[in-house]
Amino acid sequence: MRAHLVQLDIAWEDRDANIAAVNELLDSAPINPGDLVVLPELFDSGFSLNIETTNDANNATADGIAAMATRLGVTVHGSRTILGPDGKGRNQAYITGPTGSTLAQYEKIHPFSFGREPEQFTSGERVLTYQWESQDDSLRVCPAVCYDLRFPELFRAGLAQGAECFVLGANWPKERAAHWKALLIARAIENQAFVIGVNRAGADPHLQYAGGSIAIDPSGEILIEMDDTQAVGSVTIDPASVRAWRERFPAWKDGKGWLAGRG
Repeated sequence: MRAHLVQLDIAWEDRDANIAAVNELLDSAPINPGDLVVLPELFDSGFSLNIETTNDANNATADGIAAMATRLGVTVHGSRTILGPDGKGRNQAYITGPTGSTLAQYEKIHPFSFGREPEQFTSGERVLTYQWESQDDSLRVCPAVCYDLRFPELFRAGLAQGAECFVLGANWPKERAAHWKALLIARAIENQAFVIGVNRAGADPHLQYAGGSIAIDPSGEILIEMDDTQAVGSVTIDPASVRAWRERFPAWKDGKGWLAGRG
């Protein structure tokens, strides 16, 4: 199984430009049917609080993600802003399978207070997982979004649901890049799972971003680590290795409390 980390220099609040840029990057990547494509948090707009403009009211982003998935025969782990019944936004990871069907819609549980996200976005309430199916194997994936990374209980709840891989899209600022890498490695080690973190590149009107998209194996070894430029990083993910490591060193079974149906 192969995953492709799309480290995009996001065009500020320009959905059409960002969807076009992703498609152009994917056309130059070594993608095969059954692969997983991962996009940064809010890849269609950047981390904007201008939800009246950026929300996906007409499903243009969702349709763009589905079109990528069906054109290439892959699973696409994308991201968008939607509006809830309270009029506030939801920061949503939107995942589409190779036939264009929706596999999961995860709403970010931890809005970033330091970045004023709760002023415009409401918390999600549910940890969930989806099945990434390739031609040869499959893997249970738990989605998360950016600031969620700082809250290990979310990842434990995903593990309780059978997650073997955690996938996280982000707009993680350059000034805290060291935290990004350290926390992603920690989440892999403590859950004995693959972790894929895809950050944006470039800058928005407020912040600089260092990229650093990364994939880590269940023992904490780095499989791929990208620099700060726009690019696609491709990596092999072996489902048998997570199962073998958990069998050989079953520390994950010794967790308390969170296995009792939480999530």
